[in-house]
Amino acid sequence: MSHLISPFIALMKNFILLTGGFLAFMPSLFSVDYEKQVQPILEANCIDCHGADKPKARLRVDQRPVLLQGGDSGSPAIIPGSPEKSHLIELLKSKDPDERMPRKADPLSDKEIALLEKWISEGAVWPGQMNAKLELKTDHWAFQPVKRPAVPEGAKHPVDAFLNARMTTEGLEPNAPADGLSLIRRASIVLTGLPPEPARAKKFLTDFSKDQDRAYFELVDELLNSPHFGERWAQHWLDVIRWAETNGSESNLYRKLAWVYRDYVIRAFNQDLPYDRFVTEQLAGDGMGTGEALGFLVAGPHVPAATVGQEPSAIRQARADRMDEIMQTVGASLMGVSISCARCHNHKFDPVSIQDYYSMTAVFQDIEFGSRFPEFSKDHPRKINAQAIWKEISKNRNTIRAHTNVWEEDWGAYKEFHWKPVEAIGLRVNFRSGYVGLDELEIFGLPTDNVNLAHQSQGTKVWTDIAFAQQGGRFPVHRVIDGKFGTQRWQASYLKQKKQQPWLEFSFKKPVTVGRMRLSSNREYYFETDYLQQKNKFNFDRFLVSVKLPDGSWQEIASISQFRKFMEGNKVVADAVGEISNLTYRFSEEGPRPSFVGSFIKPVVTHVFHRGSPENPRDVVLPGAPKILAGELGVGNDASGLARRSRFADWVTDVSNPLTARVMANRIWHHVFGAGLVVTGGDFGRAGALPSHPELLDWIAAEFSKPSRPNGTPWSMKEFIRLLVTSDTFRRSSQPNEQGMNKDSTAALLWRFPPRRVEAEVIRDGILLASGKLDRKLGGRSYRIHNVKKTYAQWEVVNNHGPETWRRMIYQERMRRVDDRIFTAFDFPDCGQVRAKRPVSTTPLQALNLMNSDFVVGQSALLAERAQKEAVGNGLAEQVGRCFELLLSRQPNGAELKACLEVAKARGLAVVCRALINSNEFAFLP
Repeated sequence: MSHLISPFIALMKNFILLTGGFLAFMPSLFSVDYEKQVQPILEANCIDCHGADKPKARLRVDQRPVLLQGGDSGSPAIIPGSPEKSHLIELLKSKDPDERMPRKADPLSDKEIALLEKWISEGAVWPGQMNAKLELKTDHWAFQPVKRPAVPEGAKHPVDAFLNARMTTEGLEPNAPADGLSLIRRASIVLTGLPPEPARAKKFLTDFSKDQDRAYFELVDELLNSPHFGERWAQHWLDVIRWAETNGSESNLYRKLAWVYRDYVIRAFNQDLPYDRFVTEQLAGDGMGTGEALGFLVAGPHVPAATVGQEPSAIRQARADRMDEIMQTVGASLMGVSISCARCHNHKFDPVSIQDYYSMTAVFQDIEFGSRFPEFSKDHPRKINAQAIWKEISKNRNTIRAHTNVWEEDWGAYKEFHWKPVEAIGLRVNFRSGYVGLDELEIFGLPTDNVNLAHQSQGTKVWTDIAFAQQGGRFPVHRVIDGKFGTQRWQASYLKQKKQQPWLEFSFKKPVTVGRMRLSSNREYYFETDYLQQKNKFNFDRFLVSVKLPDGSWQEIASISQFRKFMEGNKVVADAVGEISNLTYRFSEEGPRPSFVGSFIKPVVTHVFHRGSPENPRDVVLPGAPKILAGELGVGNDASGLARRSRFADWVTDVSNPLTARVMANRIWHHVFGAGLVVTGGDFGRAGALPSHPELLDWIAAEFSKPSRPNGTPWSMKEFIRLLVTSDTFRRSSQPNEQGMNKDSTAALLWRFPPRRVEAEVIRDGILLASGKLDRKLGGRSYRIHNVKKTYAQWEVVNNHGPETWRRMIYQERMRRVDDRIFTAFDFPDCGQVRAKRPVSTTPLQALNLMNSDFVVGQSALLAERAQKEAVGNGLAEQVGRCFELLLSRQPNGAELKACLEVAKARGLAVVCRALINSNEFAFLP
């Protein structure tokens, strides 16, 4: 029997091994049971911190929809079918003790984690919750639709009706109307930023004594139509978006011609461009003939490429930072929401997710911080100016052609060389300057042709001797035809061993006509910055141009050395070339020129960056706005940048958007009355303040976007401002009284007009106006007060008081993070942060600057001279009286006259002027 038993035993052993292995394999053949297998793990390890009672990171593990959405991180905790992409698994497996979950307990076993992974891979089946969804909603007031409330009874003006009703509830009595002098100073400064001139104040007071309403309404209309209105209100807008003319980085480089955007804003306010159009042009003006308006998107600071360096991760991080600057600008100025708080995780306070943040960045993926030729309509002032300048340039070119076919022109960023057009299949440039550095070389045909025949897209090839290669090929020759300007260039030096000067040879894909050539060393640097010490603007000088004719022979067509020698003996040509140089400068000031208003790049597909890191891209998102505000734009990642931005503009200016009208109406209210109905004008979220008058806020928002007044213009900023300044509330006396001060000391309920110190610009401009030295010219290049510096040196104030600075302060060059050494003391913004409102401080330095600075001392002397000339009568008393009129719009009373005469006799009339400039009456809105 033994010989039978042994095989049987062996068979049984194999059977047991097989069945044991099969039984061990059995669990993988069955689906994971949530209630029996997954729920116990979650309840034992997670529910204490992530249950229904105050879940940490706003993540609950007892609700499938919450796990699908994720918590504060914005990353889905589970992605059915993809455990490897599920944030829950990532945290359970993390080796970082500060990240690994559970945070204060032993980690889950490999078996438990494997079970959760299997459950997720099977679809995260959860009985009873498979169809459950989270409702996207919020009860926060700012995200609710604007509903126009009924106007309370009891006042003719709707603004007064709302405010008076509230005051009645609070047991407050409104002040009586202000006197005429206070009204004209108040209205003039609020609307134009300039105090009234003595003659205008005198006329107003005369008219006011006869018919107060008529005199005041006529004054308001006059001020709204003043070109200085745009200067005043543009400053408020520039504050919000922290616009400046430098980049704010370590080098803090100047942004060349960025001021064309400032001039656009001034023009928009003066023309009363409707706010919805104003916003749309700043988002998509490149498709509307107002390309300079896109300066709005690049108003914030950025780090230039030269400082970022060549490390790929640093380049990606810098790009993400620049996109965040755009988010800050758009979020604070248009939406009143701190969008950037959702860059690394869901917003802590507001219903803005990390997906919303990156969807918004997708809208602006084609925008880069840099310069370009702005897109202008045919009737744009710069287009019209350009036509006249081009006629002059053509006239001088024809003068030159009468004497020679070869000449050179200096266009600042590049040099352009002309010769008689000739057909060619190749072109060669032999340099004679020993060293050459070129970022681009362009070749054109006839004088009217603008196609760059040398560009690589035309099939053109370029080469040189490989012996010219420097630093291991760091400066390859193909860069001269890649269409990119800047520091990425080709350079070469004289080869001693070959006794050879640098040269370039081009081969065209087919025979072409060539007639001129442009060369530059760093065109980007010229177009994008200025006021730097530079040894050589061009890293090339003399050269010889030859062309390869269709028959294969070479022909010399232009020698720069010969032209310069010829010009020395021909005054007509020399004068014409010089005049072209003058015209090119005029063209940069008055015509379409590359300006720092943003450049365009090809938009890329946008990913959510986990924890804000571009090194950790996650899900792809589409261009959009916050979902809580119905922000689906209906455009994909294949849409053009203009299409994306245009759709966003449509969304943000739609009257159904609850934020846009509220935010801007509140901002205008702030600049009229000194404080917004929402005092945190840049943050309408939960971290911001509640509105002091909710119904009034909704009424003014509705009235701004959809006016109920007869013949009202939707979104008209001038009409809306007029509505506010013609209210009794604006015209009230600012005098305090005991009852009002006890119940509402800050005048938040506007029982009196809240007096406030005027801004730095108003003080400075008012001084210049009083001295008679204010240059009222509108727009143009900012006046200079700083030095010409080295790249990484700091800007230094060298002249902040001379005659060339006697323009309105909005035209002072605005260097980010740089103290102007006078008026920064008066809380002038450093343009580093978005600023919905300026702080108001009181410091000894303010008084010192208004008494002893070179600017005030000089202007006081000029003011005294003016008073001496204009005073009626030759007496000192009349001169003191004129100083009062010029600075305070009134004559002194007896006590004031006596005190001022004593000072004038002892110290001179100029010291009296300095004292008046330091008075509260001059520096405060009455």
